[in-house]
Amino acid sequence: MSFAKPCLAGLSLLALAACTSTITALPGTPEYAAAQVSRGYDCGLRVDRQGVLARVAREDRQRFLSTSASLAVKSYKAPRRCEAVERLVVQRELALLTRR
Repeated sequence: MSFAKPCLAGLSLLALAACTSTITALPGTPEYAAAQVSRGYDCGLRVDRQGVLARVAREDRQRFLSTSASLAVKSYKAPRRCEAVERLVVQRELALLTRR
């Protein structure tokens, strides 16, 4: 069991490293939340976009919406697929964003 945790952590880091080229926003920003929502759609996950939006501060919601729209257009033009590890990381991030 002690071997499993470092392996999972290593896989998560690899998945995040593979994703950094697509996300330039810092965690905690509305742009980051929008990027996670977009990645969720790319990965074919069920995304609670309204739940994420509800947890974005009122003054930042327009930034979320404009970034989300921009990413949706880019994703539509060049959709990409996710590996299993990336899919798990994105799923976890989306769950955290809807709980805030």
